[in-house]
Amino acid sequence: MTSRRVLPTEFPVANHRAIPYHAPMTDDKLNLSKLKGKIIAIDGPAGSGKSTTARLVAARLGYTYLDTGAMYRAVTWFALKSGIDPSDGDKLGEMARTMQFEFATEAEVNRVLVGEYDVTTDIRSPEVTLHVSEVSAHKSVRVAMVARQQQMAKEGSIVAEGRDTTTVVFPQADIKIYLDANTRTRAERRLLDLKGMGIDSSVEEQEADIIRRDKYDSERTNSPLTKASDAHIVDTSNLTIEGQVDKIIALIHSVIK
Repeated sequence: MTSRRVLPTEFPVANHRAIPYHAPMTDDKLNLSKLKGKIIAIDGPAGSGKSTTARLVAARLGYTYLDTGAMYRAVTWFALKSGIDPSDGDKLGEMARTMQFEFATEAEVNRVLVGEYDVTTDIRSPEVTLHVSEVSAHKSVRVAMVARQQQMAKEGSIVAEGRDTTTVVFPQADIKIYLDANTRTRAERRLLDLKGMGIDSSVEEQEADIIRRDKYDSERTNSPLTKASDAHIVDTSNLTIEGQVDKIIALIHSVIK
């Protein structure tokens, strides 16, 4: 994919699209006719395994995978590239309403595109991670993103993940799951992700950052990180990714019969 410089003026009209991630086979033990049109919402703190688990659950079900966290990261990346201060809620909200982005699956990787620019790796950089909580805390940004997320999921049959998917974006979700894990485990997972991108860090640095983000996300005024009263809590501290997926699929078995 050819990269190009992107400027705010190139995105006068909002555009967003979620392309389904299809597995080679769906989970044939589930009653797929009863699954059609359902919304499965997964949330939880940073590093709990939301993104990978949600993507693989969607693959098992033949559902569309909606990574709401990546959307906020894309807004943050675009703001930093455009010179917009992360504290400027008005400008950020306008940008969130008008920027173009979409999800696409390529070689089983869920890619994030801003215009024609593939930002899949860029949005996971330490710089974006440092500012994404502040950017996503603005009410104007969240209103714009929630509207887009709900539009993307209008026809259902999705697995959506993010920090407020069960409480704000999809409070009517058919199944709500809250993934959690201890901070050390989450820091170790984040460190592995960064090493995979060639970024140097330490588990201590990542644990401190996760504690900081948890505090910020839980105490922010707009859409704070909370557990929905009807969410199924899954502790992933001692689970592999495969174990997390199997546990959630088993949970879906028990709820949708």
